[in-house]
Amino acid sequence: MTDRIRVAVVGALGRMGRETVRAVVADEGLELIGAADVAAARRPAGEARMSGSDIPISASVAEMLAGQRPDVVVDFTTPAAVFANACEALAHGVTTIIGTTGLDAAQIEELGRRAAEKEVGVAVIPNFAIGAVLMMRFAAEAARYLPHAEIIELHHDQKLDAPSGTALKTAELVNAAMGEPVSTGVAETEKLAGARGGKLERVRIHSVRLPGLVAHQEVIFGGVGQCLTIRHDSFNRESFMPGVLLAIKRMVGRRGLVYGLENLL
Repeated sequence: MTDRIRVAVVGALGRMGRETVRAVVADEGLELIGAADVAAARRPAGEARMSGSDIPISASVAEMLAGQRPDVVVDFTTPAAVFANACEALAHGVTTIIGTTGLDAAQIEELGRRAAEKEVGVAVIPNFAIGAVLMMRFAAEAARYLPHAEIIELHHDQKLDAPSGTALKTAELVNAAMGEPVSTGVAETEKLAGARGGKLERVRIHSVRLPGLVAHQEVIFGGVGQCLTIRHDSFNRESFMPGVLLAIKRMVGRRGLVYGLENLL
């Protein structure tokens, strides 16, 4: 098959990276042609290859792109590394999909500018689970009618950033959909700093980190005499793969910034 999309995975030895590698290899429309992970630098020379394949693992995006020319790079690394990785891929004129959270608004805007300059695409996807995208859409709809909302997001204890990118994206959508502010008339006092969580405009966000969790979120709306809870649960990382594969296929040929999987559905 000669028209397959050529894909490289950055953070290929991490949990999401490994799952993405498996999904790409299993998809007949895609071809895994490169992988990068900082952990490759610790492997003996000649042994830095993806398990069960002849795909070499480079220690950096620059090293990988020096030897390969993918159509799309997918990044699942860390908040500290993702911006530089994306800049490197875009500098090479390669469409980039970012699943790593932790980018701020200025960084996202800058990546969009660089992608437009190179006439390629960059996608920043807070959550690849289709159900999570629907949860955010339903929450935005509910916010039109119930103007009091808080978010509780729960993730595994190895997640580096808080709140999650999904929670921030949800809060942005809810804030945008809300009508006029409604005051509770209560002067709150926190007996323990942070007890009421963080706040993005009118929406409070509470982050939970525990072993045994994967990725979960609920948006709770309160009204007079009623409460509405919209919840999504990812029980394993395989749940993100349909969204990852969809993003890869739909970003080919796009230019500029896409923020959120809902813009690719």
